[in-house]
Amino acid sequence: MIDRASPTDRAFLAMDDARAPEQFGVVLLFDEADGFDLDRARQVLADRVVAVPRLRQRLIRTPLGCGGPIWVDDERFDIRDQVRVVRCAEPWDERALLDRAYSLVATPLPLPGPRWSAVFVTGLADRQVALVIVLHHVLADGVGGLAILARLADPGTSAPPVVFPRPRPTATALALDAVSERVRAVLRTGAALRLLRMSTAAAGGLHPPRAVPCSLLRQTGGRGGSAVVRVPAKALRAAAHRHGATANDAILTAVGAALNDVLLASGESLDTVMVGVPVSGHVSEEPARGNMVSPLLVPVPATGDLAERLRRTEARVRAHKSSAQGPPLIALLGWLFRPLAALGVYRWYMNHQRRMHTLVSHVRGPADPITFSGWPIRSAVPIGSLGAGNVTVYFDVFTYAGTVTITVIADLDRFPDLDVLTRAVRAELDRITSLD
Repeated sequence: MIDRASPTDRAFLAMDDARAPEQFGVVLLFDEADGFDLDRARQVLADRVVAVPRLRQRLIRTPLGCGGPIWVDDERFDIRDQVRVVRCAEPWDERALLDRAYSLVATPLPLPGPRWSAVFVTGLADRQVALVIVLHHVLADGVGGLAILARLADPGTSAPPVVFPRPRPTATALALDAVSERVRAVLRTGAALRLLRMSTAAAGGLHPPRAVPCSLLRQTGGRGGSAVVRVPAKALRAAAHRHGATANDAILTAVGAALNDVLLASGESLDTVMVGVPVSGHVSEEPARGNMVSPLLVPVPATGDLAERLRRTEARVRAHKSSAQGPPLIALLGWLFRPLAALGVYRWYMNHQRRMHTLVSHVRGPADPITFSGWPIRSAVPIGSLGAGNVTVYFDVFTYAGTVTITVIADLDRFPDLDVLTRAVRAELDRITSLD
């Protein structure tokens, strides 16, 4: 079987560079009081990686005329290259852990090996140990990353006996498959055009409402940092449902108002915050690997009555969410996007875009706590890094075991008010959860 990178995967490769790798991760927290044993944890992780084939593969180019890149087993795979142990820096608290996790996500994974890493962080306060898992977007999106995590956690997945490394496909097989793929692409032209129209509309169309210029939009490239806000999932969901909205609608509403609060302190204001929301196209019947995510552009009201803002946000998400569940524009036009990205056009556009002020990415994890080799995962914190462009602050959200964890990621040189913003987000979420 020939396993090619999808058009969306290839788009992420085109966007990638050493200054802004297209990577993301999650920080899993364990407690030594639960009997956590580092040596055993490393061995269990090594054993379970075998059951996730993609984690022992690398992406390679094919000969001319043989189609796009393919995934192949890495004959030099060594788990010791992927799993490390580091000690947390002083003062050994959550901020120090987040700083370490951010640096791991922001550092390009070494080539040409598998596009992931796992780092155990020891020496944390309160006898905690963290596991930071970093994935490149070419390997998975948020939902795909969650599927990988599920196979590494208990009870684990039994790996059937397989030949490793498997033989690579021949040039003849690749060439025939490439021709077949081109024929299928021609036959899918009509459907592709319909998806293109839907995807473009969900992302704001060819002429989206302009994101009002403000200090949120400045070219990034300075020091990155992150902070965390947590809220009980049940309370947030119940408050949102009372007004016909979802927990995600409530998060968008809180983010919009909180960003405006920070701007007001510096003499600016926004009536509407333009928010980019990645929407997963995965369905339950298919394996969650690779990238199937499209952007949805949501104008979020930042001022006025809270209940009314929540209802307006819900209506705007509902009106366009279904349109954003197909392939993104960068994948459907990959034949054009990839060479333009190689010439620097994409980076130029992202440095000057006026489509959105920020991003909010929400992945929903298990409702109940899960374990790894019997040890409870006490907390799961999403982590990302600043990509290329002019969005100086964005939000990664992960719902796990009854808690919504919002990680605020910012360029500290362009957006120094990280602590002010986290307090504002927390205050807005408190207002929403107490809303009648």
